[in-house]
Amino acid sequence: MRLAKSLVVLLLLVTAAGCSKFQRYDGPEVTQIIVNKGDRRMFLMHGTDVLKVYDVELGFTAEGHKQFEGDGKTPEGDYKIDRRNPNSSFHLSLGISYPNENDIAFAKAAGKSPGGDIFIHGRPNGKRRGLGPDWTAGCISVSNRQMRKIYAMVNDGTPIRITP
Repeated sequence: MRLAKSLVVLLLLVTAAGCSKFQRYDGPEVTQIIVNKGDRRMFLMHGTDVLKVYDVELGFTAEGHKQFEGDGKTPEGDYKIDRRNPNSSFHLSLGISYPNENDIAFAKAAGKSPGGDIFIHGRPNGKRRGLGPDWTAGCISVSNRQMRKIYAMVNDGTPIRITP
């Protein structure tokens, strides 16, 4: 019985090690993410050093700061990575802490919802490519391969600055 359990555990470990969804990262800590919406680029930083640069796709109305649910805009400002979802509708996802208090107050003053569920994510499950440039509902999208690397490199609590 013990041998059978050991073999099952070993088989699970070997399977997990070969799984392409999760990668390991042993490099320098990502201390900040910077997204430049105008250039459609995301920089993973360690202090002032650029570790990785990725081309990104944004919300379907990419220009301007997200203000309301459904506006198709990607937020601008300073946020944090506040959650991760390995079982997302997209290939992996890292949650961005939008909306903050200011975002909520602005939308409330207009009698609207600020929206939420803004993520960095891969492609929709079952699709290898995006839906054209700037196709998300306000999220930041990269390829699935890139998302596996980003998911491994970025920890919860990492600051993210999204600039126009």
